[in-house]
Amino acid sequence: MAAIVRLLSLATATPPHAVSQRDLMAAAGDYFGANGVDVERLLPAFLHAGIDRRHLCEPLDWYQRPIGWKTRNDAFLRHAPALLEEAAQKAVADAGLTLGEIDQIVTVCSTGVATPSLDALLMERLPLRDDIGRLPIFGLGCAGGVTGLGVAARLARAAPGTNILFLVVELCTLTFRSGDRRKANIIATALFGDGAAAAVVRAQDIANDNPVILHAGEQRWPGTLDVMGWDVAEDGLTVLFSRDIPTLVRGKLRQAADDYLARHGMALSDIDGFIAHPGGAKVLDALEEVFGLQTGGMVDARAVLRDYGNMSAATVMFVLDRALRRGLRGPNLMSALGPGFTGSFLTLAAA
Repeated sequence: MAAIVRLLSLATATPPHAVSQRDLMAAAGDYFGANGVDVERLLPAFLHAGIDRRHLCEPLDWYQRPIGWKTRNDAFLRHAPALLEEAAQKAVADAGLTLGEIDQIVTVCSTGVATPSLDALLMERLPLRDDIGRLPIFGLGCAGGVTGLGVAARLARAAPGTNILFLVVELCTLTFRSGDRRKANIIATALFGDGAAAAVVRAQDIANDNPVILHAGEQRWPGTLDVMGWDVAEDGLTVLFSRDIPTLVRGKLRQAADDYLARHGMALSDIDGFIAHPGGAKVLDALEEVFGLQTGGMVDARAVLRDYGNMSAATVMFVLDRALRRGLRGPNLMSALGPGFTGSFLTLAAA
């Protein structure tokens, strides 16, 4: 039997400050109103986001004062390794392994700067081997969960028997900026939350019930660099995303998914379920339309958006975790959209 890549475990972690969407909306009214923003026109975005609560890495009042770039990144360096530690310990234990049996780490993040990288910081906190392989990946944005898991699977396939630990953490709330009056920034404040996830994958020739990662791929569309990403301002990262994202999903994603599946001898009719990054309620509406589902059909993605908001790259791992706990069956298509403008896909199957 040839070695196939299996997902041995998956764990998630969130920071301790859980805040209701209504409390966040009230705080945002004060937050932006003090800077001359017409908040009454924009606050309904909080009510229509499909979100009940989110997790923040700092207490709510921390965000309501002027915060410089250094303060934001210092907070990132405090919280990101702690969340990764929690998720990594659980994922490794759930895989039936010890930390010393991990051979490679793949780490995805786009919401802070760490040099030494987050994996090196994590090695100071956990008894991982000193000779472990490390691959930190920056800049994938919301596509990072799917793309990063695909990278981890390719590394596993190239070295059967090795244990690959995939890590993703995003602290999106550190980008909240009260002085930025752009609609994109206010919408981001209505959507973003913080979270982390960890997974262990291994290529092996042992048959078991762990889900199989079949293949992964990406599609980038030329001339779309301004659709999604970050700009750097004096006081931190500032969000870029276009209001046309749902339109782009409707116009481009189905063909990209069909092409990806065809490259691997599959069609959309072979897919039993969808594990999508829930960028927002309007994006989910577009995804359901594109994949021929009824409105509300992406049950797991909508539930994660409701309970956690958009945690950028980490979010789709929460969706996968929920799908696995609910009893994922057959071939499933993971998808996410990120800067580039890029569609990222991964196919996994469960017995």
